[in-house]
Amino acid sequence: MTTFEQADRLKQIPPYLFVRLEKLSAEKRAAGWDMIDFGIGDPDLPTPDCIVEAMCEAAKVNANQKYSSSQGEKDLRYAVAAWYKRRFGLDIDPDTQVCITIGSKEAIFNIAQAFVNNGEMIIAPSPGYPVYSGAATLFNEAKCVQIPLRKEKDWLLDVDECPKGARMLYLNYPNNPTGATCDVAYLKKVYDWCQENGTILCYDNAYSEMCYDGYQAPSALQAGPDCIEFGSFSKTFNMTGFRLGYAVGNPDLIAGLKKCKGQIDSGAPIFIQKAAIAALELYGDDGKLPKAIADNMAVYAERRKVLVDGLRELGYKVDMPKGTFYVWFDCGKNSTEFTQEMVELGIIVTPGTGFGGQEGYIRMTVTEPVERIRLALERMRRGSYQ
Repeated sequence: MTTFEQADRLKQIPPYLFVRLEKLSAEKRAAGWDMIDFGIGDPDLPTPDCIVEAMCEAAKVNANQKYSSSQGEKDLRYAVAAWYKRRFGLDIDPDTQVCITIGSKEAIFNIAQAFVNNGEMIIAPSPGYPVYSGAATLFNEAKCVQIPLRKEKDWLLDVDECPKGARMLYLNYPNNPTGATCDVAYLKKVYDWCQENGTILCYDNAYSEMCYDGYQAPSALQAGPDCIEFGSFSKTFNMTGFRLGYAVGNPDLIAGLKKCKGQIDSGAPIFIQKAAIAALELYGDDGKLPKAIADNMAVYAERRKVLVDGLRELGYKVDMPKGTFYVWFDCGKNSTEFTQEMVELGIIVTPGTGFGGQEGYIRMTVTEPVERIRLALERMRRGSYQ
């Protein structure tokens, strides 16, 4: 059989971290193991019924079974703009400042396709979502400078450590994988630095609604209009499989993203976009979390506390995150070695090195029920699967 060699740029990208985790887990499950999975950040809670019902009804309409456009349906773009007004107090033009995306991941990649030239520099946080420093950089033949996030700086990227002359900077709070959060004052500092240095600020705000203890995540657009922000229906509404997100920001940046997407995709399914309108309309005029989402966050909050308290009892130093559904901690050894030890206990975790950054950290996702979390902690205490 003929073999085909991959392009050099693809060879530079390591195997996607979660593919390896899925393989490890599948092998154990095939052998009959009961695997408790804290690895992939995929909500186990169901999509709210009203959203599913809206999608099913929309799917029956012939017009909703056709191609959409790369920029998204007009009514969803208007719904996103209205949500930004309710949630952040921002006036957004739905025709020039909003683009509907097939999840936020493709937009995070495509914005680099649209604006980064060969050899230009991209700044990415380390640890951080692998797309920032991986595909977005390598497929554009750009140079990536990874700026370390440090515990002593509350895992906030320090622009004073960033090199000048970068074309683009990726930023993400509430943060994956650390769970760190920020305020508008911090975003204003980053925004001003980007403005002074001609750097495009790309803000990944996928976890804006996953917050605890009274914290409310800001929008980068509250710091200034000349940036682009990516949001997602995946985590907020437990819609990961629906593959739907949005980009909001400076009209030139949105126009570039639309042009790029126009060559690559034909838009997300219309009936899913109709469901997303129903999701956003759950929010009232006060912009606060609707009951369906607040109830989900209460479940995650309880799980987070059980996991953090349990890890602390086992001797690990763990901060209680105010955002995301991730728990990030120093495991005290090589993170790959720790991950393998956990697999032998029937537990799947994510080594922090998969996100770049310092060795020795682990990310766990609270996407298992409390009783399963307690079982995992008991296995860790005993050092045994049985």
